[in-house]
Amino acid sequence: MAALARAFRGCRFLMSPAAPAAGGTRRPVAAAAGATKAAKAGATKPKAAGGITIPLPVSDALSKFVGADQVSRSGAIKLIWAHIKAKGLQNPADKREIICDEELKTIFGNRDKVGMMEIAKLIGPHFIKK
Repeated sequence: MAALARAFRGCRFLMSPAAPAAGGTRRPVAAAAGATKAAKAGATKPKAAGGITIPLPVSDALSKFVGADQVSRSGAIKLIWAHIKAKGLQNPADKREIICDEELKTIFGNRDKVGMMEIAKLIGPHFIKK
């Protein structure tokens, strides 16, 4: 308290407790923030699928790999990365490079190695346009 008095030079107004809000008692800031998040979460509707999350018909090669006739672009990328990580197909010397096994070669046009940034570009032709 003495340190505060020295910092504010004894100004009683600055050291006095805050007055309650004009409509009732004060709530802690954390409780007020949690209440607004809960109100927003209940009031919003789930968004419709759009963009890369829309399931689209795919080619036979990607259909065999995924196991479905339709898949979203983001879903296909997730399944490809799950396959890569499960089989340990990343090059240990360069993690950006993927060494293709037989299953991935069918999707990536018989390429032995693929860069991680090329995956989305290489699966693009497998999605059939409506």
